[in-house]
Amino acid sequence: MWQSTVSLPLLSVLVLVAVRYWHHLGGFCRSVFSGGAGKGSGRRGAVQLTHSFVLMNSTHGQPDSVLQTFDLYAQTQPSLSIGKEKGEFVDCVVHRVAPTCALELGTHCGYTAIRILRRLPSSAKLYTVEQDPATAEAGEEMILVAGFKHSQFQMLISPSSAAIPRMRAELGVRAVGLVLMDHDVEQYLPDLQALEQEGLVSTGSVLLVNNTHAQGARDFLRYIHSNPRYSVHSQRHGMLEVQCQQGSIDGTR
Repeated sequence: MWQSTVSLPLLSVLVLVAVRYWHHLGGFCRSVFSGGAGKGSGRRGAVQLTHSFVLMNSTHGQPDSVLQTFDLYAQTQPSLSIGKEKGEFVDCVVHRVAPTCALELGTHCGYTAIRILRRLPSSAKLYTVEQDPATAEAGEEMILVAGFKHSQFQMLISPSSAAIPRMRAELGVRAVGLVLMDHDVEQYLPDLQALEQEGLVSTGSVLLVNNTHAQGARDFLRYIHSNPRYSVHSQRHGMLEVQCQQGSIDGTR
């Protein structure tokens, strides 16, 4: 008899907790079940573990709190976010360039997207591309948790090679003032050439390119350094800032 007396109130409490923290529990469960099924799912597992920690420990609606919680997690656990030092470099470039349209290739946990959105002009928009649906879902939720709205950004869930041609034809984007590349380094050069072909980068556009030390980025670097239309403006913490100089970079359209 006493067991039922104790268990019923306890059951009620558990139900209330489950309802209140349903999204938190969901993120935790996703991280547990996605972590051990191979290389791709291991990457998703790292994203989901970060997502769950930030979701439960940050102050929702406050971008600074969300970013600080990301950085706190990265101090002791593996993280795919670019980190505070590179993040502050991104802050400076976005503030200086003040693009009306920005493109991020590789959303990951949403950390860099949040940093970009904090510094964009109020009328600007960010397009962020992530090919893995589970990773895209986690990144998008983090951006929303930070307090940004869908009117300020759009998630494109597809490979970058498919997303770039959509921007002009389907989304009506005419030019991109800032492009951040933080995805597959072997896609850097083909994606830049696709942006050129679509006429999306032009004089004044800025490229922020992560992981340029990787072997797969050699063709991209060779192309940038040998092309008079591009100039390396600065490099910090392994991230390169490239500016589009005067001269036609228009596509064939």
